[in-house]
Amino acid sequence: MSAPKLPNPPAATYNDSAVLTPQDLKLACEQVIAAAGQIVLGKDVELRLALACLLARGHLLIEDLPGVGKTTLAHVLAKTLGLEFRRLQFTSDLLPADILGASVYDRANASFTFHPGPIFTQVVLADEVNRATPKTQSALLEAMEENQVTVEGETYTLPTPFFVIATQNPSHQVGTFALPESQLDRFLMRLHLGYPDAKAERALLTGSDRREALRELPPAISLTTLLSAQSKVPQVHVSDALVDYLQTLLLHSRQSPYFRHGLSPRAGLGLLRAAQAWALIAGRGHVVPEDVQEILPAVAGHRLQAAAEHGDLPTAALMEQLTTVPIP
Repeated sequence: MSAPKLPNPPAATYNDSAVLTPQDLKLACEQVIAAAGQIVLGKDVELRLALACLLARGHLLIEDLPGVGKTTLAHVLAKTLGLEFRRLQFTSDLLPADILGASVYDRANASFTFHPGPIFTQVVLADEVNRATPKTQSALLEAMEENQVTVEGETYTLPTPFFVIATQNPSHQVGTFALPESQLDRFLMRLHLGYPDAKAERALLTGSDRREALRELPPAISLTTLLSAQSKVPQVHVSDALVDYLQTLLLHSRQSPYFRHGLSPRAGLGLLRAAQAWALIAGRGHVVPEDVQEILPAVAGHRLQAAAEHGDLPTAALMEQLTTVPIP
């Protein structure tokens, strides 16, 4: 059976000769963050990290209590970037076919026709991903790693860009299935939103309906600019001294008695790419050690576990162990 034509978004019209300078890209990113900040109040750092994750072609995990704005952040990021958005509510009875799609028999043509699932979009919100069973959670793995899905032996390409934002409730809450380490590692970053500060919460309580404002929010940049920014991230210069610093961080995590196991080579690549994206958002054509430090908790925090004798240490205290590495 030949692969059917899927309803992907129109191809981007990015012209490689239309060069955007670092300052152009910085301005574009600032426009996105400012527009999103009108809806998600008091979370500029988190919005900047989420944007860096997308520019680095990674995927994002947001872990926090219900009601602090996880779903809103995902929706507003898609709106400000002008990307197609779909939300998947994960529940204990959700099946892989509910995500990927399935082949349905067409009696008139005496053949099977593939009906793509909701994952065939540009921004996928996997809401409360840890409420689904491990089998359903694993349906996301190929899509996140390869930007494609395989159903009944046929492979289907996903749209470009493709960005998964998964939210999960704390593991101690009722009805959750912890994500295994191998699946956590597929997420480039993990964020915690936390409660808003007093100023932001007052604006939220006394302001207009955020849902209505979200519906009317226009895109802040074009798809062409977004794809250009993504293509520029690997071109951000990384010096030999910066690579030495990254390798020292990786080695320290593997030798430290505080961690059960150290950061993998994939984590090292993620740190590098995320730091390049963070530098690009700042309008620089090169990475500095401060870029690595800014993105380090989001990239490494969900990949490091405390050793048995330090199991009661919070994540923040564990991450402090990496600050002992000398900065070049």
